[in-house]
Amino acid sequence: MKIGLVLEGGANRGVFTAGVLDYLMEQGVSFQYIVGTSAGAGNAMNFIAGQIGRARDTNITKDENCKYFGLKILLKTGHLFDMNKIYWEVPTKHNLFDFDAYFANPVEREYTATNCLTGKAEYLRDKGTDCKYLMTIGMASSALPGATPAVEVDGVPYADGGVADSISVRRAFAMGCDKVVVVETRRKEFQMCLSKGTKLLARKNRKKYPAFAEAMLRRPQMYNETLDFIRQMEAEGKVFSIRPEMQEVKRLEREYHKLMQFYRHGYQQAEKNFAELQTFMEE
Repeated sequence: MKIGLVLEGGANRGVFTAGVLDYLMEQGVSFQYIVGTSAGAGNAMNFIAGQIGRARDTNITKDENCKYFGLKILLKTGHLFDMNKIYWEVPTKHNLFDFDAYFANPVEREYTATNCLTGKAEYLRDKGTDCKYLMTIGMASSALPGATPAVEVDGVPYADGGVADSISVRRAFAMGCDKVVVVETRRKEFQMCLSKGTKLLARKNRKKYPAFAEAMLRRPQMYNETLDFIRQMEAEGKVFSIRPEMQEVKRLEREYHKLMQFYRHGYQQAEKNFAELQTFMEE
C-alpha cells in the first residue's frame, strides 16, 4: 500500500498545516510519497526533515531575523516577500534547517510549481544533496505573483504552484499512490471565485507571461474541480482530508495571536481525527 501526503498552500494559512504535521510527527506517522504546493512545499520540507515546531517558529515569530514579508521588506527589496530570506538566510543562519536529516529521508517527494512560460504545473525534485537547489525549488513553488519575482530553476522561470495545481491530489494518484492524505487550508464549504485582484495580476503578467496569466484566470475553476475530485475520492475511501473548521486566517495575516490560534487548530484537528486516520492508513 503506497500512501501519499498532499499539502495545500495558502501563504500564512499554511500555519494550519504546520500544526497538523507537528502532531503527526509526534505520533511517528510517515508516508511513501509527499507533494507540497507553495506554503505546503515549506511544510513538506520540515516534515521530511522531522523538525517539529520549525515551521511554526519560522512563520509565527516576533524575531525580526525571521520576518520575511511586510513594509520593511518592501522598502528593502522592492518586493513584499523576501523569498531568499525565508528559503536561505533563515534556514542557514537563524532557525536552522536540518539538511542532513532531510536528505537522509528516503521518502519520494515533489514540489509543485507553475511554469511561467507554459502556465502548466510541474513537479520539481531535489537533486542529490544540493542544499541550494532544494531551497531554490521551494522558492519557485512559493513565489507569489505580484509579491515576488519569478524564480528560475534550470533556466526556466517558475512561480506559485497554486496557480496551476493548488492541491496536487491527482498527481499523488498518478505517482502510484493507493490512498492519499490531504491537508487543506480552507473549510469544507469553500468555493473559489475569480477576484478583482487576480484579474489585475493577470493583466500585469499577460505581456511577459501570457500563458501564466491565462492560468491565473482559470485557477478558480480548476481549484473547485479539484475539490469535487477530493470529495469523490473521500466517498470512495481513497482520500482522507484534514481541514479547518474555524474561520481561516488571511493569506497575509500578521497578527501573532491569530496565527498561533490557527496553528493550534491544525494540531487539534490532527489529534481529533487521528484514530480515524490510523484506520484509513491501516485498512
